[in-house]
Amino acid sequence: QVQLVESGGGLVQAGGSLRLSCAASGSIFSINVMRWYRQAPGKQRELVADITTGGVTHNADSVKGRFTISRDNAKNTVYLQMNSLKPEDTAVYYCNADVKVNSYSDIALRFWGPGTQVTVSS
Repeated sequence: QVQLVESGGGLVQAGGSLRLSCAASGSIFSINVMRWYRQAPGKQRELVADITTGGVTHNADSVKGRFTISRDNAKNTVYLQMNSLKPEDTAVYYCNADVKVNSYSDIALRFWGPGTQVTVSS
């Protein structure tokens, strides 16, 4: 199977920065889209940013100009650089990835990490 593990969360003051990482391991043939989601208390999980294998990115309007998603395909890792953090960015951040586990199927399975807490104090 495939495991995703996030790291880099923590407590930061408003205006500060954090860099999240998410490493995928296990039975991986290739990874298509990788994404970052977040879920604040009492709110639905929302898409923050995504990135294709070729590096095409999409960011939610709420984080444009502040967050940057990137990936290292050789390391099966996706990153989220978060700058100018605001208290409303406080949430558990999750990564997911669409993974092909072998070479003879075009089906990609979606896997999730357990999440990492980001808390921004005012």
